[in-house]
Amino acid sequence: MSNDRLIIFDTTLRDGEQAPGIALTPDEKLAIARQLAKLRVDVLEAGFAASSPGDFEAVSRIAREVRGPVIASLARAHPDDIDQAYDALKEAERFRIHVFMSTSPIHMEKMLRMTPEEVLKASVEGVRRARRYTDDVEFSPQDATRSDPDFMIEVCRRAVEAGATTINIPDTVGYATPSDFVELMKRVYAEVKGDRDDVVISVHCHNDLGLAVANSLSAIHAGARQIEGAINGIGERAGNTSIEEIIMAVKIRQDVFGVEVGADTRELFETSRLVSRLTGYPVQYNKAVVGRNAFAHESGIHQHGVLRARETYEIMDAESVGQRPAQIVLGKHSGRAGFADALQRMGIVLEEESFNRAFAKFKQLADRKVHIGEEEIRAIVEDESVSVEGAVQMVGIHVEGGHDVTPTAEVTLSINGKVETFRGQGDGMVHAAFAALRTAFGLDARLVDYRVVPVTSGADAMAEVNVVVRVGDDTFAGRAINTDVVEGSAEAFVEALNKARSAAG
Repeated sequence: MSNDRLIIFDTTLRDGEQAPGIALTPDEKLAIARQLAKLRVDVLEAGFAASSPGDFEAVSRIAREVRGPVIASLARAHPDDIDQAYDALKEAERFRIHVFMSTSPIHMEKMLRMTPEEVLKASVEGVRRARRYTDDVEFSPQDATRSDPDFMIEVCRRAVEAGATTINIPDTVGYATPSDFVELMKRVYAEVKGDRDDVVISVHCHNDLGLAVANSLSAIHAGARQIEGAINGIGERAGNTSIEEIIMAVKIRQDVFGVEVGADTRELFETSRLVSRLTGYPVQYNKAVVGRNAFAHESGIHQHGVLRARETYEIMDAESVGQRPAQIVLGKHSGRAGFADALQRMGIVLEEESFNRAFAKFKQLADRKVHIGEEEIRAIVEDESVSVEGAVQMVGIHVEGGHDVTPTAEVTLSINGKVETFRGQGDGMVHAAFAALRTAFGLDARLVDYRVVPVTSGADAMAEVNVVVRVGDDTFAGRAINTDVVEGSAEAFVEALNKARSAAG
């Protein structure tokens, strides 16, 4: 097999954000987009511009400010969607309009309520409209793997005639298996692409049966030269193809896949962490490539082998994906120089103001822990964020509770420079803290998701608290790192409520 280029199409900010509980702000989307550009993905699907004003703003900002990848927006095969996609993308260095239309009987009958003839006509007209704005048009027949293959292929063939340059085959509900997916993709390649050099065949697989990565990789053998997916595999239901797994599978098994990718693999771990932090979705410890345990060895036999030669039990070098196997340990006696040296060795660069805030957080933590390792340092840096002008800042929290005593929280806040204290009661101390903060912010907020994930082990472990609150029809995420779960929960609530307060004007 000759070495061809495999296009990496990242949809973390579109399909990935559709996962329940994820509500990224335009600023957060822009931060992830910039990191994806550092990762050097080929195509960055910035969102679904017509879906909401917030998504339109995010796609527009990414199009204006992010250079490197082709910037794409999803659009239904509808004139308004396509026009809005162009309006959002038009300032990009390079852009793509991604048009889709369902082709499966159940989607056409139950969801679209359209005949096959109407679907075919709308698909062709949608591609033609998108071609008015750009010569980079992608077409996807949604739910392709449950479609009549003859009809689906005919729609794709007509889409190419109308000007589509990428034909993407979505396994929208994760129904396919590698063997039947390969057979379908061989037909698509032969009957839609054929001898045309101006058409790329792509796949977009979901993970409902845990086969998204396997199906995507199998499609390479059938001629697919673009794979779509999301960082950490986030997305609807069980998620999408994991981009980091695709990139490393292709890199490590060149003998099997014979394709090349242009990604900078050293940015994979940092990209994974950023997406996890901003979405509030934790990365499972044993996640391939980017999980905390991906390069960890506890078995004595494994440790003995790795100490003799890393290759005995590792097929990848941790540093090649941005993971750092060595641990840096600091304590309460460490000063600014030691902290700065640790950051430098970890490749972290902070502006002076950000460094000062991170160092202050480090010293607070050092008083509670004997040793602070690399994981804690990274958590501190990630938790440090630039204060929003006028935002509410938490000064302190005091909670009381016990047998036959209603849990009560007293939260002290700095609101526009004025320090005030608020009290609340609840079923538990965390609930009481949330009640006090609801009063402080004057918001009718409802907690819809709450997760505590340990960052490190041991009795003095740091915890990462992720919350999602709903105010009206909108959801807002907050995150904090702390050794005290109640205090960390309050800090996460404050971050989420600050976002809600800012959105309300």
